[in-house]
Amino acid sequence: MQYKHSKILKWIAVLTTLGMLLILLGGALVTKTDSGLGCGRNWPGCNGELIPTVITPEVLIEFSHRLTTGSVSILVLILVIWTWKVLGHIREVKFLGILAIFFLLAQALIGAAQVLWGQGDFILALHFGISLISFASVLLLAMIVFEVDTKFDADTVHIGNKLKRHTIGITLYSYIVIYTGALVRHTSSSLVCLDWPLCNNSQPFALPNGMYQWVQMGHRLAVLLFIIWMIYITLHAVKHYKNQRVIYWGWVVALTLVVLQTIAGMLVVLTRLELIVSLMHSLFITLLFGLFCYMILLIARSNQNQKQKQ
Repeated sequence: MQYKHSKILKWIAVLTTLGMLLILLGGALVTKTDSGLGCGRNWPGCNGELIPTVITPEVLIEFSHRLTTGSVSILVLILVIWTWKVLGHIREVKFLGILAIFFLLAQALIGAAQVLWGQGDFILALHFGISLISFASVLLLAMIVFEVDTKFDADTVHIGNKLKRHTIGITLYSYIVIYTGALVRHTSSSLVCLDWPLCNNSQPFALPNGMYQWVQMGHRLAVLLFIIWMIYITLHAVKHYKNQRVIYWGWVVALTLVVLQTIAGMLVVLTRLELIVSLMHSLFITLLFGLFCYMILLIARSNQNQKQKQ
């Protein structure tokens, strides 16, 4: 019976994680297709109805996103309560559960506020970042569920102070990069610079012209620094952590996601906002941030292991 319960819990963990991913991509789709007011200024109803009878593409996208958010919220609640009950002895579980629920509610309320009253671009840019924290919390809960009865060296990691500092630093900095990217999207600055990597490749020393170009080029500069930092960290991890596969491969995968994210960002401009490319851009950064948060979890475990040895 215990095994059966564990198997069901794993399925719930996987479905909840995938559901959170759909919420993030659905939110990006709503923004990219300008469907935020597909249901008018009504929430939780849609155009004055509980279930819309007149279906337009904007209504379909916005209402589907709301249904997904509501359904997945129930799964999150089930996952949190179940993990608290059976895995509460693992110290990270309760904290991650609180984060998942708190930030899921926060992103839902910001979305509702945008529909009912409207929000400024700089506030809306926080919406994606808040959703990322909720997704990362659910992802880590799911990984803990699978770690319990899987042979993996995540509980015996030893991370040096240098990698700890860089891991925490790059995670915090990634949030800034994510915010600037969300700001590009919400200010409709994605195509104010039609060249890449510069705003105008024919005038390499020209400064950005106007706020929107500054937003776009500020994001590109932040990404450039991010890539350089990521290469440095990955080289350090590959050199010094060959015997700790979770660290070694974790950073290899992270750098791969950064490369894919950069390529997708370039293609967003060159393909003139091709929808699939834009959604892949959001997908890669979501997975990368989740991986960064897992690295933070490993740092906490490393610190605990060091205290036990003393």
